Amino acid sequence: MAIQSVNRALDILFLFTNTKPRLGITDISNLIGLTKPTVHGLVQTLTSRGFLYQDPETRKYSLGLKIHEIGAILCSTLKINQVGAGPARRLADATNHMIRIAIWDRDEILVTFNVFPGSQTINYQQLGPRVPAYCSASGKALLSKMPSKKIEQYLKQTPLKPYTPKTITTVKQLKKELEKARINGYAEDREEYLPGLFCISAPIFNQNGNPYAAISISGGLHFFSNEELETISQQMKETAAEISSSMGYFQQATPI
Repeated sequence: MAIQSVNRALDILFLFTNTKPRLGITDISNLIGLTKPTVHGLVQTLTSRGFLYQDPETRKYSLGLKIHEIGAILCSTLKINQVGAGPARRLADATNHMIRIAIWDRDEILVTFNVFPGSQTINYQQLGPRVPAYCSASGKALLSKMPSKKIEQYLKQTPLKPYTPKTITTVKQLKKELEKARINGYAEDREEYLPGLFCISAPIFNQNGNPYAAISISGGLHFFSNEELETISQQMKETAAEISSSMGYFQQATPI
């Protein structure tokens, strides 16, 4: 019973999204399939512990500050953030573009921090955004280095929903993109998730040699000439290799 209550409480928290930031008891009851009295009891507990907040005027609930506190602790203690901050800042200054570090989380890409050119500080207070792997440069960079079995499993359970007219929506085309990324050492996103946005990303490996995170460079599509793309992609791959080394990854030299 206790485990069931915990699962139900977590299910309630997961209902709150960017598109549904505020929900009432009836909303939660309908979405989760539980009776209103059951929902009310769970929500009251979550509110008393700071995980939910109730607006006194609308009586609707939103995520509480305790969620933010836990997220801030996670962000500040993630090893990828600790070892990636310096190299990411230097890359931002060298390329004059925004740099992101993101990790693979539950078949999606979760941004752990952003850094802008000239910035002396990095804000670790908030995780996100969370984006689909198949239509993001970071997601494709990580997928390209995963075992074939894991890629097939991902493709089998992930619908390739279009976000823009340029989103890749066929398995054949996505596999072609992954092979290109595998060869080049980095992946591209040309307006596949957001119109007007161009992004390139290289994988970062952990001490076990597994693709764990990705570093990306983002900007307007018209900002990147072919010559600049060649230069900054090389800088990005070198930065990814530096961070991978700090994560404990050792790449053996290729035999001659």
